[in-house]
Amino acid sequence: MGKYRQINEIDWEPHPLFPEVRIKPLITEKEDGINVTCILVNVPRGKEVPEHIHEDQDDIIYPLKGKGMIWINGMGSFSIEPGIIVRVPRGVRHKVYDIKEELLVYDVFFPALL
Repeated sequence: MGKYRQINEIDWEPHPLFPEVRIKPLITEKEDGINVTCILVNVPRGKEVPEHIHEDQDDIIYPLKGKGMIWINGMGSFSIEPGIIVRVPRGVRHKVYDIKEELLVYDVFFPALL
């Protein structure tokens, strides 16, 4: 069965690993019984998402607003901003940094984060 939510009724939460970053869980396995996680990620200007890895998930990053840089091991660094979509394969180190304008990202993980 489908589910309908107003995004503005979902609370922002601190990122579990990076306290200066906020997340808004939109679709989760726990809440929705589907093997995907969709979240909004907010990275303030001047902050970053330090280098990390998702061992078991592909990460699809779609910026909605803002501007920064992303580094992906084996691919190098490039701009992240609206009009760009990025897939970080599972098991690949990456980071988001040099945030020049507050970044708002629609982030999808498959399979779902636990």
